[in-house]
Amino acid sequence: MLDKETVAAYLDRIGADHPHRLDADALRHLHERHVLSVPFDNLDYVRGGDIRMDERAVDKIVHERRGGLCGEINIAFHLLLTSLGFDVTLHQGRVHLPDGGITAPYHHVVMTVAVDGVRWIADIGFGKSSRRPLLLDHDGQQPDPHGEFTTRRLDRRSVEVVRGEAPLYVLYEEPVEPDEFRQTMWWYRTSPDSPFLQTLVCSLPLEDGWVIMRDDLLTVVSEERRRTEQLPDDNAVLAAYEKWFGMKLAERPVPTPYTNDSLRFSFDSH
Repeated sequence: MLDKETVAAYLDRIGADHPHRLDADALRHLHERHVLSVPFDNLDYVRGGDIRMDERAVDKIVHERRGGLCGEINIAFHLLLTSLGFDVTLHQGRVHLPDGGITAPYHHVVMTVAVDGVRWIADIGFGKSSRRPLLLDHDGQQPDPHGEFTTRRLDRRSVEVVRGEAPLYVLYEEPVEPDEFRQTMWWYRTSPDSPFLQTLVCSLPLEDGWVIMRDDLLTVVSEERRRTEQLPDDNAVLAAYEKWFGMKLAERPVPTPYTNDSLRFSFDSH
């Protein structure tokens, strides 16, 4: 649980109001503000930094004004929601891959939130996923600023999340604890085949588009246009991280030596 001062600082970090009621509107507001404020990035994986899957993830996001992947930002959001009084359950998932395959279990950290007898999927750590929470059991499409989403039940213990016609991941109903991801995290941090070591990337949705940094290649997408620019030097890269992602980095992140185009992970779609 987070203390009141940390909760207040977290809400300030994401530009969110303290909820007056723990209802669906409050959850939607917190989810959307988090998605629009905290980058999805693999910088610490590539640089060998600490991956924090406990309250230290909150410190990284709130006080260091950084981002991360699902193991950090979803667990941090889980701690925020729990501290506010929401009924939150942590789950594990399997991720669909661009080549049509699917990962082993425990390759995604995700949560559900029970509000007034209805369960929502809250997932702010999957790259280009929904901006707002999704109903866990719902027949039909769920419109979202990031596309049309559906949640289709595969069996009594698993639900698949789909954007458009593309399946994203499968969520398993059994509750889990962060420590259960330890073995998967070791593989992501150490294997040359790890998708998180293939591409140095940082992304953040905008109100009307998206911004993505791949090493020194900056792409800004809006409703009207797509602009890609190769930044000329380290200072330009660091300035772009600060301007677009709010990150004040001491030195430019260096691409991984494991980069392999045949194994490249699509952060644009995930």
